[in-house]
Amino acid sequence: MPTFSNPVLAGSHPDPSICRVGEDFYLVTSSFAYYPGIPVLHSRDLVGWQPLGHVVDRPSQVSLTGLDVSDGLWAATIRHHEGTFYVVVALARGRQGSTTYLFTASDPAGPWSDPVVLEAEGIDPSLFFDDDGRCWFTACRDAAEPEVTGPGELWMRELDLDRLALTGPTHALWYGAMRGAWVEAPHLYKRDGVYHLIGAEGGTGRHHAVTAARADTITGPYSTDPRSPLLTHRHRGAAEPIHHVGHVDLVDTPAGETWAVALGIRPLDGTHTLGREVFLVPVE
Repeated sequence: MPTFSNPVLAGSHPDPSICRVGEDFYLVTSSFAYYPGIPVLHSRDLVGWQPLGHVVDRPSQVSLTGLDVSDGLWAATIRHHEGTFYVVVALARGRQGSTTYLFTASDPAGPWSDPVVLEAEGIDPSLFFDDDGRCWFTACRDAAEPEVTGPGELWMRELDLDRLALTGPTHALWYGAMRGAWVEAPHLYKRDGVYHLIGAEGGTGRHHAVTAARADTITGPYSTDPRSPLLTHRHRGAAEPIHHVGHVDLVDTPAGETWAVALGIRPLDGTHTLGREVFLVPVE
């Protein structure tokens, strides 16, 4: 890839999620209580992004009426499988996840379906399609035994693609690399038969960090990557031009490279008026 400048998507575009179909990349970000909701963008090179539309573009899909501006649609994930695009997202009320929605479309520009409500708690939902065609739903929630494990846990349940409903047992996967810190933003990937679980810890402020765990079977047990945090700017001083880096999603290019999209901010005199933006990071 030629030289490029970060952020690749400026302005308020937090919590990016990305997928690739052939030569095309598609990205969604959080939209909170703003309408239309969940912008969808397209790129061929991961650097230049063009808006295609929104997942939520009809009031009948999701009601955002009365929500605080910091609530609403949080941290959507976009995935593609056998001709269908899937977006999962949590609707927050009072800074807590209240409802998890699943949308589908044959064209990422829309129209997107009316949502299916999934039997899920917490926030930051994600989907992973395994080699055998099974689909697994992950999210984060309050841990059952916070005094033992820490405050948050990443959990998993299978998604029945025919019924668009969660099925089977719930699996608690991981409690993060930093015990005592909330773990969130799970995304699952598979490399050479090994499952890699990526998370975010330290909050979305200056302690934001990317951490990871791995397992030989999809439901675990997951072992923390001892190199965690794999990406953070929390150790860098106030003069650092980019802060709060984290909440990544990974994508492979047709050439076999791996890149991450991450959120970050560009503070000016300690304030970031542009919100959280999308930054592109090479991955090894």
